[in-house]
Amino acid sequence: MKISQKSIKVLVVDDSSFMRKLVSDLLDGNPLFEVIGRARNGKEAIEKAELLKPDVITMDIEMPVMNGLEALEIIVEQYGTSVVMISSLTKEGAFETLKALENGAVDFIEKPTVSFIINGQEFKDELYRKLKIAAEANLKPLLDTKTKKETLHPRKTEAEIYAEKNGIVAIAVSTGGPKALQSVVPEFPEDFPLPILITQHMPPGFTRSLAERLNQTSFIHVKEAVDGEMIKPGTAYIAPGDYHLEAKLQKDSHIIKLHQEKPVNGHRPSADPMFRSLINCNYNVAICVIMTGMGSDGTEGIRDLKNNLKTITIVQDESSCVVFGMPKSAILSGLSDEIVTLNSITQSIINRTGGLKDGN
Repeated sequence: MKISQKSIKVLVVDDSSFMRKLVSDLLDGNPLFEVIGRARNGKEAIEKAELLKPDVITMDIEMPVMNGLEALEIIVEQYGTSVVMISSLTKEGAFETLKALENGAVDFIEKPTVSFIINGQEFKDELYRKLKIAAEANLKPLLDTKTKKETLHPRKTEAEIYAEKNGIVAIAVSTGGPKALQSVVPEFPEDFPLPILITQHMPPGFTRSLAERLNQTSFIHVKEAVDGEMIKPGTAYIAPGDYHLEAKLQKDSHIIKLHQEKPVNGHRPSADPMFRSLINCNYNVAICVIMTGMGSDGTEGIRDLKNNLKTITIVQDESSCVVFGMPKSAILSGLSDEIVTLNSITQSIINRTGGLKDGN
């Protein structure tokens, strides 16, 4: 949904009167937004979404009468309204937030705590930025793709995987990513021969839950990356929130390197350091993937990588992106070798591994 120069109409949903007032006051302080209503639970949110027709809804998860997850599914399916979740930073909160993202929420914001007093501007900036993105997001991919049933797939041992294929896959993704990754990672076969690095823009506390949920639905191993661990074929490594993820050559193997150097493109983790790190490894080829997300993260990293290593760039097409910023940047920079729909990404990667044996 494209928003004109008119203000973005927001419905604020939270069972806490303090949170409703806090979020409303912050939005009232920005002429870009207009708070047109408030709701105390999911049932009220549905009623007011139908009556007021907001552009965006901020939605708490834990609420009486009807919780945010239940209300979310009804709102996005019946009214096609963009929803940004307000999430608590707990293990349970992270799990429910990811479930919300898989069920149609565009994004989430961490619920402010006492630290809000210290980092108030940071929260405010994030709130404005994510609501603006959500108001302009393409909701169709969030509604079309259903999350796969959570069953644990059998996996081959490392010895059974074709480790002689000396290549690597690196994926960059942001807004809309948790749901999009559910359409990509579980499609890799159990004997997929290459390691996979994933940079998903996400704060600390959520990437481990993301890795665990993907691991439940995938044939390959999926895990949150750990500094210093060996990079193995048939395994996907997700950058932890607030850490850049890089590959590093160590003797005859590759290891994960995590660090907290300054944010790149406003992000930590950022895809650019991940892509650039592959230059100093002895891989024969890198298959790089740019998926849904705002901004241009990944473009410069792939540009540098292509100048130093055989690099194949697969880019998600506009129709299947929630936000087309990152893929569009790569395309306009002339870096894309293939532009495909979300549901074709994994097969495109697999097709590209056919010529990697023996370094060809």
